[in-house]
Amino acid sequence: MAVWALGINHTTAPLDLRGRFAFAIDQVEPTLRSLRESLSRQPEAAILSTCNRTEIYCAGDHGDIDNTIDWLAHSGGVSPDMLRSHAYTMQGGQAARHAFRVASGLDSMVLGEPQILGQMKDAVRVADEAGALGTTLNQLFQRSFAVAKEVRSSTEIGAHSISMAAAAVRLAGQLFEDLGEIRVLFVGAGEMIELAATHFAARNPKSIAIANRTLERGEKLASRFGGEVMRLADLPSRLHEFDAVVSCTASTLPIIGLGAVERALKARKHRPMFMVDLAVPRDIEPEVKALEDVYLYTVDDLANVVQTGQANRQAAVAQAEVIIDAGVQSFLHWMDQRSTVPLIQQLNAQADEWRLMEVARARKMIARGENVDEVLEALSRGLTQKMLHGAMAELHTGDATARERATTAIKHFFLRKER
Repeated sequence: MAVWALGINHTTAPLDLRGRFAFAIDQVEPTLRSLRESLSRQPEAAILSTCNRTEIYCAGDHGDIDNTIDWLAHSGGVSPDMLRSHAYTMQGGQAARHAFRVASGLDSMVLGEPQILGQMKDAVRVADEAGALGTTLNQLFQRSFAVAKEVRSSTEIGAHSISMAAAAVRLAGQLFEDLGEIRVLFVGAGEMIELAATHFAARNPKSIAIANRTLERGEKLASRFGGEVMRLADLPSRLHEFDAVVSCTASTLPIIGLGAVERALKARKHRPMFMVDLAVPRDIEPEVKALEDVYLYTVDDLANVVQTGQANRQAAVAQAEVIIDAGVQSFLHWMDQRSTVPLIQQLNAQADEWRLMEVARARKMIARGENVDEVLEALSRGLTQKMLHGAMAELHTGDATARERATTAIKHFFLRKER
């Protein structure tokens, strides 16, 4: 059984390229089906897609990295060579190590952040529901979760961590003298927006509003922070009311265009606007960044801010890597054992067949009234002969070299002393 993985992330690919390969959670199941149908023998598969990465994990009878890359490139509308120049690929132990590091937060933009673990668990759940998760990948991911838990509980990898949401608040504080005097609009109502709203709410802004496609979900989030809810359709006409805008939706196209922002600035008499686009693909057209009175930040722009405290966590990284090394070795040992399972099953089946044959013969002897001791003797002799028949045949056939190999094997399996 081979295990392989490939992906792109915030360190290997620019935001717009990552946006081509972003899969919303409801897109993953049909995407998995397409992937497996495009590969030979339909391997086990799972897709992890976040704002910072898209990764494919597979397990099958043989590695199929090239065809997996071809499929992913086609799905994103780029050439395989283009994708290869930004992607990373791994097999076997390297793939397991990468999965363990991702789950533990060691491969994240925010070192040690816990959000990726929940996203990975969601990816595994969807793969399982789609029937794409088999024994091997299930073991890989369950061990990833166990390693991540040990890293989290045994090290200080999450200490001093600054989240993307906290970074957004820090940047806003550099632009506005008093965050308690600003009006904040959050576009979307997912986990990232919930985190951002929590951080901004702690600074007691003048008002908070949630714009979401589904009003019910927006109302639920707005009620937590004493805010109002509005429809996405009303966003262009009300954009000028807000000093800060934080957006993160699953839209495949920008929902805040250059024209809407220009009109908002005009209505604001060019008072500055702070905008954060946490979505991949983008929610806000990139041309907005060129406007003089707009301060627009993307997930990649926040990279330097979230690195604060990185040095304080390097000792914890070394401890985490030791835990991960042990996890990788344990997984590889399990994989090696899996290769002998078919042979073990065959041996057990053969031994059971012999046992049933001898038991049936013994019952017939007892039914004929034969002595019980003689029946037991015949039963044990019959089983012994069946077990030794193959070994005896090897010792009496073949050339000298074959007999020498058979002699060594037979001594090892039948004549070793119990310790």
